[in-house]
Amino acid sequence: MIWLRALAPTAAALIVAAVLALAVDTAAAGLWLAAALITQAVLVTWLMTRLHHWAALPRQREVPGFGGVWQPFLDRLARMVRIEREHRLQITAELEQLHRAVDRLPDGLVLLDRYDHVQWCNDAGRELHGVLGTARPILHFIRQPEFLAYLESGDFSRPPVLALATRPGRLFELRLHRPDEQHKLLITRDLTERARLDAMRRDFVANVSHEIRTPVTVIGGFAETLLELPLDEAARREYLGTILKQSQTMQRLVEDLLTLATLESSTAPPEAERIEVPAMIRAVGIEAQALSQGRHAISYRLQTEAAVSAAPTELESAIRNLVVNAVRYTPEGGRIEIGWRLDKGEGLLSVTDTGLGIAAEHLPRLAERFYRVDRGRSRETGGTGLGLAIVKHIVQRHGGELRIASTLGRGSTFTLALPASRVLPPPAVQVPAPAPVAVLTGSEPPGI
Repeated sequence: MIWLRALAPTAAALIVAAVLALAVDTAAAGLWLAAALITQAVLVTWLMTRLHHWAALPRQREVPGFGGVWQPFLDRLARMVRIEREHRLQITAELEQLHRAVDRLPDGLVLLDRYDHVQWCNDAGRELHGVLGTARPILHFIRQPEFLAYLESGDFSRPPVLALATRPGRLFELRLHRPDEQHKLLITRDLTERARLDAMRRDFVANVSHEIRTPVTVIGGFAETLLELPLDEAARREYLGTILKQSQTMQRLVEDLLTLATLESSTAPPEAERIEVPAMIRAVGIEAQALSQGRHAISYRLQTEAAVSAAPTELESAIRNLVVNAVRYTPEGGRIEIGWRLDKGEGLLSVTDTGLGIAAEHLPRLAERFYRVDRGRSRETGGTGLGLAIVKHIVQRHGGELRIASTLGRGSTFTLALPASRVLPPPAVQVPAPAPVAVLTGSEPPGI
């Protein structure tokens, strides 16, 4: 069809010229044929001029129309231009979306050319290093000698960890990658939290080792004495009692570590049940009196009978830890009060003592694992240094918080603040049903 449509004008002109040659003369036919060819040449030239002008214009202009035999070609060209424009718009949108996503990354990204000049960077890279514009050396923005040595070494397996002037107090890893031979990609990542966690992990291992070393040393020393020295019955029993006490200390430490590990690794919400808090407080108070052996005055301040929705074993463990700590760290003759009240919908379960108190600088770290204000006194009382960490994790699992108020020399108050969503109304009071009343009519005499 394309061939037929392209040859049709020429064939028509030749047919007309042949008719003129037969009907008139060959001169008229020649003039007609020359005029037809000149006209066709002018039209083709005009079309080429329009196409040339269109090609020089911006791409969003439409392909010019011409009609006739050239229209199918122009239609195909217009379709190709439309498809190319749609693809370009799609790619542009994808690139913009990619740039927006990369700009939201917390890591700084800076693309360098073969001469270590900045070609592109995301918002984080611009803010972290103060990059302004492009085509400038990266060393204009990062001037630390460690990074210069890392950049010039060519070995990018050991990136430096540096502090940046734009983020004081934080540490960043500056790592280079080679996406190809002509470029380098600089990734700046904040390692402050990772460094803090690594330090906490090292401290945890060191603290556990330190806590276990003492009882193990004592057990080993006394066991060796029992094996090597002849002892009377009283000394032997004393040494065995010491071994038992130290083994119990290690057992409590292991149990607290397992409890803490379970609380920290658990992602499921606690299995909540209705807990009558006053009854739980009284049960824990009886245990505290047995532990105190009459050395402290233990009382209750129950201002509400409200219950809570919580995991019974966890909440009881948290209360017990606070009460046991109060007994251990309150001198003989001191007072311990266990309270339960509501404040603006919150359930506040508190343990107040008249002990030695805690200095203000220790309060922010008091619930950390193995943190002790007085390490020697804590070990004498048999504490593992994990009780308050367990309490904090339990109350946080229930959506609350641990609040600590203390005055040095006057005592402390530890409060479990439970959210209003976990506070339940107290049980309904059963009112006895009234006795039935007989209704007498005027025709019926009352019975005697």
